[in-house]
Amino acid sequence: MGLDMGRLNMGGLNMRATVARSRRRASGSRALQRAFGVLAVTGICLTSASAAVAEPSRADVALAEPSVTGSEVAGSAVADRTVADPAVATRLADSDGPDFGLSASTECVFGGKVIQSTPWSLQRILLDQLREQATGKGVTVAVIDTGVDDSNVQLRGAMASGGEDYVGSTDGTQDLEGHGTRVAGIIAARPLKGTGFVGLAPEAKILSFRYTGGEGEEGQGNSRTMSRAIRDAVAKGAEIINISSDTANRQDNTELRNAVEYAVGQGALIVAAAGNDGADGKSAKTYPASYDGVLAVAASDRNDERAFFSQSGDFVDVAAPGVGMVSTVPQGGQCTADGTSFAAPYVAGVAALLKEKYPDWSASQIATRIEETAQRPGRGPDRLIGWGVVDPVAALSEESTPGTSPKPDPPVAASSGGVIPMAVTMGESEAERERRVAIYVLGAGLALVLVVAGSGVAVRDWRSRRVGRAA
Repeated sequence: MGLDMGRLNMGGLNMRATVARSRRRASGSRALQRAFGVLAVTGICLTSASAAVAEPSRADVALAEPSVTGSEVAGSAVADRTVADPAVATRLADSDGPDFGLSASTECVFGGKVIQSTPWSLQRILLDQLREQATGKGVTVAVIDTGVDDSNVQLRGAMASGGEDYVGSTDGTQDLEGHGTRVAGIIAARPLKGTGFVGLAPEAKILSFRYTGGEGEEGQGNSRTMSRAIRDAVAKGAEIINISSDTANRQDNTELRNAVEYAVGQGALIVAAAGNDGADGKSAKTYPASYDGVLAVAASDRNDERAFFSQSGDFVDVAAPGVGMVSTVPQGGQCTADGTSFAAPYVAGVAALLKEKYPDWSASQIATRIEETAQRPGRGPDRLIGWGVVDPVAALSEESTPGTSPKPDPPVAASSGGVIPMAVTMGESEAERERRVAIYVLGAGLALVLVVAGSGVAVRDWRSRRVGRAA
């Protein structure tokens, strides 16, 4: 799901522990006592001294998110299937909310110019080394979204025939919103002279299923049109399915759940955005990302940390760049956008590369390789970025055959002869903090001594001159 100039808002920041602040205050007091002792030995009397060391605290950020109400689309892709509950509204991961320094600095214009520089999300990759491994040739990725505009020159040669439109009368190549076109570009945009942007799998094919993003209220899809698109994507041979949307209000839906279960059973790898409701830092499930067999993708920033808006939860499998993401837009040109909407296709592109290199691997093996080779701070997954931030080169370079589920890294024992990494201390240690505060107080004391001494000399000279004039 994505934060860009589109329609919808998405939005954690974790507060620092109060225990840590208490320890800082305690250590600061000890340092002050020691410093005053030193000053007393030198005979300096300080009437008052104060030192304040404060850290800015980050406030929780909450973005309002209006729901998208979609009309139900009659019919079902499977005649013998019973719908257990009504369709629910879905939403894209777009936002026109406040700018937190993460979105495009200028308004996106369809048919505008390309961005010449290479995006940071591609600078973190050794592209030449990646291209030696695979390019996505022969792999079809279904994009279930707002459509993909094939008039953009970087996508013109990427489109596969057979797309569908459930909210209009096209073959899936109309995109009024621009969301699906951006998703497709991150996966398979062709190289273009004059820009550093290119898709992760520049020879893969895109099969567009326009499930939402039509005109008017009747053109807004829901879980039923999404479910139909999933089943049709499987029927038309898509090996990888990208879904950069979720249900409104995080609603589970039986029809959607069954469609995902069907696709997974048929061997398709579904890559879905985790959602953009994570500004409060709380864990919550989103759908279809939380369904079994789906590779759920969170958004990471330039520091390989969870983007503040990215939804957290135990269902998160992996993270990928989702901030300042350059991609294609309708009618030509490029724009930047933020969100898990644009992290998911980054992973889908890596999955397409793996599928080309290892065509006999199952969907679960491809997902496992992506998870096990991701960059993470610990041995296993966490609720923020799952198994870590995807590393495309590492995923393609590892020669072993993965299992069907990821396993934590083995612990490194001291007797094994391996290198034991030092514990990482975020910020100052307690001893360093004590020394710093002591130096501050000593410096302030010495400055006060100089001021007093200088003032005494000045007063003495003034008195001498005054006495001389009187004489």
